[in-house]
Amino acid sequence: MESNQSKPGLLCNPEGSQRTLYPYVTGTSVVALKYKDGILMAADMGGSYGSTLRYKSVERMKPIGKHSLLGASGEISDFQELLHYLDELILYDNMWDDGNSLGPKEVHNYLTRVMYNRRNKFDPLWNSLVLGGVKKGQKYLGMVSMIGVNFEDNHVATGFGNHLARPILRDEWHENLTFEEGVKLLEKCMRVLLYRDRSAVNKLQISKITEEGVTISQPYSLKTFWGFSAFENPTLGAEGSW
Repeated sequence: MESNQSKPGLLCNPEGSQRTLYPYVTGTSVVALKYKDGILMAADMGGSYGSTLRYKSVERMKPIGKHSLLGASGEISDFQELLHYLDELILYDNMWDDGNSLGPKEVHNYLTRVMYNRRNKFDPLWNSLVLGGVKKGQKYLGMVSMIGVNFEDNHVATGFGNHLARPILRDEWHENLTFEEGVKLLEKCMRVLLYRDRSAVNKLQISKITEEGVTISQPYSLKTFWGFSAFENPTLGAEGSW
């Protein structure tokens, strides 16, 4: 009689699981907004290995084609895989050589289909994505989650930023923001995230995209103040604290 132990289980994959069951190296929030001339986006450069801030020079914003800018939270290797997909998409688009090129709306739609398709295969790309761009004078800003949930807005944020930065943006954003005002507003959001998000690092980049193209700043740090009483004794008055 053949032993049952020699038969692979119905749920067993002999090649091993290929899914991102647990993210390993992850990036935290991305914050973006529309301003008078285009789109501004900010992200820090931390890459966390679990709860350890292992890498501090990870670039999480990349230009896509002529008209788009992509920022990503979540698993860095999955973001790199997405960039390979987008490289192929842009190359295929360029091969037509018909004088047209994919705009941010088309790239965003493509990303929503990719993320939702992978979700349906129970093999998700573990990222939240922000896609902004400008084409023919039209500004576009949208996001898509790891399960394909997507929307457009005048300002978006991923990760902790969705909880801590969006309220600030709702209060202070307006459609006639200048470049300097937009940068100042993004820096305010990133400073709050630095104070409150353990995965954030004080080394960030701010990028802009206009009709002229994409510009990504050199990494820099924000001025911070850690002398607040709430930081000195954060559990003061809390139940069960000393």
